Amino acid sequence: MSPRPAKTAPRREPVARHGILRSPHPLTQILTVLGAIVAVAVVSISSVSAFALWDVAHAVEAASVDIGDDDSQLPPTIGEIEGGVNLLLVGTDSCEGANTALSTACQEETTGGERNDVTLLVHISDNPRRVTIISFPRDMLVPIPSCTGEDGTQYSAMSSQMLNVSYSYGGLSCTVLTVENLTGVDIQFAAAIRWTGVVNMSDAIGGVDVCVSEDISDGNTGLSLTAGTHSLSGVQALQFLRIRHGIGDGSDLGRISNQQQFMSSMVRKLQSDGVLGNPAVLLNLATTALQQVTSDQLVLSSSLANPQRMVQIAMAVKSVPYEDIVFVQYPTVYATSGRVQPVYSAADVLFQALADNQPLILTGSTSGGYGTEVVGEAEQPTTESTATPTPGATDAATDAATEEPTPVETGVELPASITGQTAAQVTCTVAQH
Repeated sequence: MSPRPAKTAPRREPVARHGILRSPHPLTQILTVLGAIVAVAVVSISSVSAFALWDVAHAVEAASVDIGDDDSQLPPTIGEIEGGVNLLLVGTDSCEGANTALSTACQEETTGGERNDVTLLVHISDNPRRVTIISFPRDMLVPIPSCTGEDGTQYSAMSSQMLNVSYSYGGLSCTVLTVENLTGVDIQFAAAIRWTGVVNMSDAIGGVDVCVSEDISDGNTGLSLTAGTHSLSGVQALQFLRIRHGIGDGSDLGRISNQQQFMSSMVRKLQSDGVLGNPAVLLNLATTALQQVTSDQLVLSSSLANPQRMVQIAMAVKSVPYEDIVFVQYPTVYATSGRVQPVYSAADVLFQALADNQPLILTGSTSGGYGTEVVGEAEQPTTESTATPTPGATDAATDAATEEPTPVETGVELPASITGQTAAQVTCTVAQH
């Protein structure tokens, strides 16, 4: 299959930003960062915590990266961000410092450079709000655009390279440009986190429940779990996000679905009253996230390195129904090299649906690598108001009840080659056979 041409001649109108994005945000390693963003946002709303965050804002901004789409204009008040959001989240395999102890490959010096082994595009639509998290296989062969490294080195464009080399060529900004060229999506915000940062963030979250249908064991990551449900944090959470040899078919595609199970469970936790209603947990998350930036374990785009912007993004996703939070893998097919190649025709269906802000209907399995299976359905948390009705409220409710019901939207059935799950689906990891 020939590589997709560069972004100089886009095949469709890009999924735009802000007001235009009416239709159109580890995760693996990475969606833990999304959890941090949500937590920072909620904490920022309280005056005491806001002062603490503002105090370190200069340090965060100094460590940020320009991705060429940095809109510094912020509304005068904190509120839900206008329009849609496209946020790229990257998990890297750095062997620097304490990260070495977390990887056998680092200890054996079998890896070089720093690569984006986890790449996620978080898309938040507008009116109504929907969230779609797209995982990109690390060994997918894609065109890499010309990039400038952090040391000023100029790298020539390449027609076909594994996606995960983009970070080693030009850092976060190069990975952003690569995904923009591949998808036609305008990315406004981006973040990259290293292994140690993932460990610290998962510790701050306090554990995420995961399910394994059978005993699993992997000598590469050191993770062993018995069948059943486990609450994972710290190093164990990182191992779960990295494992592939002990699950499914042993491929990166199986690992992606395993990560999607973790992210789905974490989203449900972050939406529950037990987490978002706990100021101590939220303050711990906010503080830990900022520490990751100043300790070089987390990199933010300058457009995201602002607590107020984080508040706005978080407020846009906090009430999205589980069924409208969809995790998908970018469609691929195996190449003769053993790598995978993009299936552009299937991807076009996905990105057109996002541009039109239509509900997504999954028709394929939960995993391209047989890594997970559906075992149940999660119940959406509800909150009952105990406030005293105001005068006229009963009449207004009666009038609303007599209005004609809102028409049901028609969803877009995605090709079966696009695997994934919704946050409403409870999945379990399947052991490798």
